[in-house]
Amino acid sequence: MQRLQSRKPEKTVTFRKPVREDGAAIWELIRACKPLDENSMYANLLQADHFRDTCIVAEIDGDLVGWISAYLVPQEPDCLFVWQVAVSEKARGMGLGSRMLEALLLRPETADVDRMRTTITLDNEASWALFRKFAKGRDAELTHEPHFKRDTHFQGEHATEHMVTITWREALKSAA
Repeated sequence: MQRLQSRKPEKTVTFRKPVREDGAAIWELIRACKPLDENSMYANLLQADHFRDTCIVAEIDGDLVGWISAYLVPQEPDCLFVWQVAVSEKARGMGLGSRMLEALLLRPETADVDRMRTTITLDNEASWALFRKFAKGRDAELTHEPHFKRDTHFQGEHATEHMVTITWREALKSAA
């Protein structure tokens, strides 16, 4: 009798800095990952070019299956702001979002980062799950508050974005 495996075999994922030539594939991935806001292809080209040190792509067998756009906040160079996280449907369930975040934090360019920020609407359950899991895995504190408000900033056209801050415990101790 042959025994069936209940899990798919784990595929090898490669993480790397994006290059300009990834811009169109990044744009297509974001378009396929609803409810992410779609930016222009040009914006994704600029992210892959100008912000490559703080952005990341994930590939399986040469196919782009994951993307995080992020940058160091100009007034707070110890804070990494995560703009978008996109994971292809074919790569879901692999913990790819958390793995990309961790890979970003291993880079020399983010060595001084002691907290991460992102904005999330209250109804985006997938993003809340990702960042809560990430904070828990790092034994970090997660806080949030309304930041870009529906009526004040979006003319009633978009849900309020909550500023989520994840602070590493070491940073909290040194601030006390």
